[in-house]
Amino acid sequence: MASFVLMFAYFIVADLWIPLTPDATVMRVVTPVSARISGYVAGVQVQNNRQVKKGDLLYTLDQTPFINRVDAAKIDLRQAELDNQQLDAQIAAARANLQTAQLTARNDKTTFERYQRLSTMQNVSQQDVDKVRTAWQTSEQSVTSLQATLHQLTIARGERDEGGNVTLQKYRNALEQAQLDLSWTEVRAETDGTVSNMQLSPGLYASAGSPLLALVSDTPDIVADFREKSLRHTRPGTDASVVFDALPGKVFHARVTGQDAGVLAGQLAVNGQLSQPEQSNRWVRDAQRMRIHVTLDEPLELPLPTGARATVQLYNSEGFFARMFSGLQIHLVSLLHYVY
Repeated sequence: MASFVLMFAYFIVADLWIPLTPDATVMRVVTPVSARISGYVAGVQVQNNRQVKKGDLLYTLDQTPFINRVDAAKIDLRQAELDNQQLDAQIAAARANLQTAQLTARNDKTTFERYQRLSTMQNVSQQDVDKVRTAWQTSEQSVTSLQATLHQLTIARGERDEGGNVTLQKYRNALEQAQLDLSWTEVRAETDGTVSNMQLSPGLYASAGSPLLALVSDTPDIVADFREKSLRHTRPGTDASVVFDALPGKVFHARVTGQDAGVLAGQLAVNGQLSQPEQSNRWVRDAQRMRIHVTLDEPLELPLPTGARATVQLYNSEGFFARMFSGLQIHLVSLLHYVY
């Protein structure tokens, strides 16, 4: 009974000042890689589990349809330029016609005014006056019609400055998009990492946004889950030790880099429904676990795969006995990994 009481007291104190958890995992950022456009795979330049650098070519899509789109966009842009040149010629002709029509209308107006004066002296007939009036009004209508035509051609032409011309800008954007799509036929690595879960072969149809391989980051992140009360005295920079299941008998020095802001149990789903309180018939419920992040002081010689399991020991106290017992704990675990 005395031994039980001593062990019980030890575990209570140890859980506060020298906590240890086997719920630790090596995590690496996994980036799914997919093409930005759809097309048939023309070539694969990497192999599964191969190390790549940012910018390395991973695979290519058939460029033929995208080259055709670029050529078609160039033709459309050239045709728009020719159309603008044709509109310039039409505008110049319309302005010349307008000037001629304005001169004709001015002359017809002068003739009408002359006939009006002669009519008051009864030197011309009323019929002649009416004919001259009709000719003048027709000339004025021609001027109005030519002005509307010139305005319509000016609107169709747009800005004289090529940079501000809406029509040319439209076809330039189409050309740039076609060239961008063509560049996207080469799928490159966005970050350093290791190729994993590759599902590629020439001839496969790759849909835009559908991952065909994954890049596993080279930078590991060790996450460990502790009971809430075990982290009362844990701060960023707290010393720690890590033992990996894959490396029994070895203890690696580390430090705490941070703690997650929360867990899924603390996230409320906004679904328009009322809250549903948790129900428990236990007098003392299970302790909630919180996640911290740990970084090794020195990198491993051989990187472990993402998902590798580990055990983390925290040094919440600087006391001699606390350091001694925490060291004994983690070294005992490292030796046990030879067995399981």
